[in-house]
Amino acid sequence: MSKNLPSISLAFCEGNSDKVYKVAIEKISGEYVVNFAFGRRGATLQTGSKTTQPVSLEDAQKIYDKLVLSKTAKGYKVVGGAEGLGTSVANKVVDKDQRDTGLRPQLLNPITETEAEAYLIDDDWCSQEKFDGKRMTIRKTENSIVAANKKGQSIGFPDAISAGLYFDANFVIDGEAIGDVLHVFDALECYDKDLREKPYSDRLEQLNIFIAGGNRTVVIAKTAIGIKAKRKLMAELKEANKEGIVFKKLSAKWYAGRPASGGSAVKCKFWESCSCVVSKVNAKRSIKVSLEGQSIGNVTIPPNKSVPSVGQIVEIKYLYVSGKGGSLYQPIYLNVRDDVDVSECTFKAQKLKYKSND
Repeated sequence: MSKNLPSISLAFCEGNSDKVYKVAIEKISGEYVVNFAFGRRGATLQTGSKTTQPVSLEDAQKIYDKLVLSKTAKGYKVVGGAEGLGTSVANKVVDKDQRDTGLRPQLLNPITETEAEAYLIDDDWCSQEKFDGKRMTIRKTENSIVAANKKGQSIGFPDAISAGLYFDANFVIDGEAIGDVLHVFDALECYDKDLREKPYSDRLEQLNIFIAGGNRTVVIAKTAIGIKAKRKLMAELKEANKEGIVFKKLSAKWYAGRPASGGSAVKCKFWESCSCVVSKVNAKRSIKVSLEGQSIGNVTIPPNKSVPSVGQIVEIKYLYVSGKGGSLYQPIYLNVRDDVDVSECTFKAQKLKYKSND
């Protein structure tokens, strides 16, 4: 890479994806080219060029900025060399994950497995898997596609999901991304029609017509209707060691946010999970996690995921806590949470499940 010319290293870590993308302006015979390299982290990178022939430095800078912005819009993070960006583009890259999209998802209150029985036998409620992924509300207009987290802030999303949203219509859909697959469970707008006042059964029907079977990267969440089907789904999810099950009232309109109690959509978790702060990075891909400055244990980071930094908020799956002041039992690292604040990482807010004395 040419000395003193812009270059940047980007990375995308989500689900099973752990990719790098490098871009650089290089000088050739008095003019300039924009070259790139990409691939899985640690593997041999594929290379290419965005310029079929050398161009002026001004034109090369425009091509370079556009390429970097397109990658960060899809979820890539800057990991080195960002000083080569033009000022306006650099601001967009830094602020991209802070923009308020105006989108707000419907959030669910928790119920116990005992309480779930009432929803299983009520025919006005359907059930779906509670996905263990990244919440995404996606809005497509004629000019753009924007994904938002549960706070309504814009976030990046994998290229594979972007490619799967090829539908020739404006829409707002809600779902959960697991790696490169978006599991869609609600349609708020479709073909410029607002569906929020429609009952969930109508929204679900419109979703099935709209996506029409989906594709490999955008799929409709499997929905069980009727007592027998709901019991079967719940048994299958528990057998497969899934996180939990969701119940939704078929006659209910959509609403934003989480009600103070109850609601027309609730979640039942088979495993517990908590959002906590990384207080220390240990040796051998392990981190110490804390709530309110008090350690609640250590957790190993899987080989296919990046080790988070001290101060970041992470989601940990566990069976129970061994007792007051104890540690998480059988903790499993899930992901970094960019939609949770440190103020939410308290013992009261996380409602830790402690081991029974029975």
